[in-house]
Amino acid sequence: MASKLIAECVFCRIIRGEIPSVKLLETATTFAFLDIGPLSEGHALVVPKFHAEKMHQLPDEFLADSMPVAKKIATALGVDNYNILQNNGRLAHQEVPHVHFHVIPKPSADNGLIIEWPAQEANVEQLKELAKSMKL
Repeated sequence: MASKLIAECVFCRIIRGEIPSVKLLETATTFAFLDIGPLSEGHALVVPKFHAEKMHQLPDEFLADSMPVAKKIATALGVDNYNILQNNGRLAHQEVPHVHFHVIPKPSADNGLIIEWPAQEANVEQLKELAKSMKL
């Protein structure tokens, strides 16, 4: 299982050691480090060692290690509340075009990730049709 990294990507450069980071954990397929623009103390990034912009483009073997690494970080932080965040594409608030997961401690209501969730009412029949069309 070979890593695929590209020259101009900031996360690929961090993984290769060209840009310094505060590394937390490294495995054959994953690199985790502390975020330099944290939302709260201990905010970490879990980055697969394969350059893909969006999660559906990432080979499963690189994705499989991400959640166990995020779990280890959350456990080591010893916090009761935290968010695991992963964005795909600019409209979805992805700032670095390389798949990555945030582990963000949530110590209080105003510290950590703050989310507005504009939920909409759903039509159950439309949901059933959507599920059929997805063909999973």
